[in-house]
Amino acid sequence: MWPVSETYPFTHKQMKNHSTTLHTALEAEMDKILGCIHCGLCLPACPTYQQVGNENDSPRGRIYLMRAVAEGRLETTTPAFARHIDLCLGCRACETACPAGVNYGFLLESARETLLEQKAQPGGGLQKGLLKFALRHIFPYPGRLRVAFTLSRWMRNNRLLQFAYRKGWVKSVSPSADFALSLLMTTQPQWGGAARGETHSNVVADVVPRPVSVFTGCVMEGLFKHANDATKRVLRINGGQLDPVPEQVCCGALHAHAGDVETARKLARQNIDAFDEFLRAGNNVKNLPTIIINAAGCGALLKEYGELLKHDAQYAERARLFSSRVKDITEFLAQGGLVQGAPIQKKVTYDAPCHLYHAQRVTNAPQQLLAAIPGLEYKPLEGLQDCCGGAGIYNLSEPEMSGKILSDKMSKVKATEAELLVTANPGCHMQLGAGVRSYGANCSVTHIVELLDESYRQAGYYETEQQS
Repeated sequence: MWPVSETYPFTHKQMKNHSTTLHTALEAEMDKILGCIHCGLCLPACPTYQQVGNENDSPRGRIYLMRAVAEGRLETTTPAFARHIDLCLGCRACETACPAGVNYGFLLESARETLLEQKAQPGGGLQKGLLKFALRHIFPYPGRLRVAFTLSRWMRNNRLLQFAYRKGWVKSVSPSADFALSLLMTTQPQWGGAARGETHSNVVADVVPRPVSVFTGCVMEGLFKHANDATKRVLRINGGQLDPVPEQVCCGALHAHAGDVETARKLARQNIDAFDEFLRAGNNVKNLPTIIINAAGCGALLKEYGELLKHDAQYAERARLFSSRVKDITEFLAQGGLVQGAPIQKKVTYDAPCHLYHAQRVTNAPQQLLAAIPGLEYKPLEGLQDCCGGAGIYNLSEPEMSGKILSDKMSKVKATEAELLVTANPGCHMQLGAGVRSYGANCSVTHIVELLDESYRQAGYYETEQQS
């Protein structure tokens, strides 16, 4: 525990003299921060602290470093500051554990934004440089993103590359390249595709219709389109009246996590404009239009657009409306009652994405969906709420720490003896899929909505479109 004189030296005069995005964020959270009793509940919840045991790599330690920067007692150019901030996964498990309710995720993004503003982040080598380039120059531009994902899918489906991957030739040349390829290979459909088209079943007539639009996302549509298609089929079976919004763009979550908050705000404005007509079409309070998201990381930021744009006079109110209408697919289906499908005789376990469990606080809905699928034998996963080490692009930017966290997760997955490992976020899906291969877990990874979709397919709720 730090001495009181060192823990609470923060003054408004000091904040004024050292004005940054970070100091503004700290000021907004100061009441909660001053309420911190140093109970240490955040320590066992923090993946990096559990790995290294360094107070500077714990939530309260990082907040202390942030305050030192905001007060001018520590420079952002100090390599240690950037390193401790970079090493954080941003899983937000500390927010769930914190009795004072400190919004740590908001502070972390502000710290990274300040580092970016002051160009205080170290280069980080070629790999980090390429990731930064992609976030700034590819993800915000739909045309460039389509080209990038088209190339990614070609690589994923290339038989020669698949053969080299299976034989381990890539790993013998470059373990890091092999891991990146493993992340890509795990995005292939697990069920071979359910149905090309959908029709009504007799059950649908008894379901209350609800206006919905799917936020398709960039990684989800680019690499997990089969999961997006499954989401739409499942929604239709359960009364969803789909209204597509083709003008939507990347949500900006990866940018916000990396500190490029201004790009995240730009993308948020574009999405708010794109969904404006859809959201304002509803006039029945009991049946308002809902934006459905099946990617936990994207969903967390979409639900926080109101906070992201709260100082934007033109968009603040519209952002709050947008965020209030966002629901994760599991959250939406669990609240509305679920049409039952055919039995699937499998042992299944569930790993909770951090940004679904800790950021969105959707903790029980996924298990409710699994319980509604006949035949499944649910195998509880110890520490299901703990981070898998994926954390957006963290597994590429911080491979060593990510690998240690993934190893812990895989040992617990193997202990369940499950045949299916279910999750609800593309980054987690890819990380867990790579982990299954690396650590020899005898299971496959699937998105939870794909499992429900397969149950409906086996029940005969879909008809395949006739080929001309």
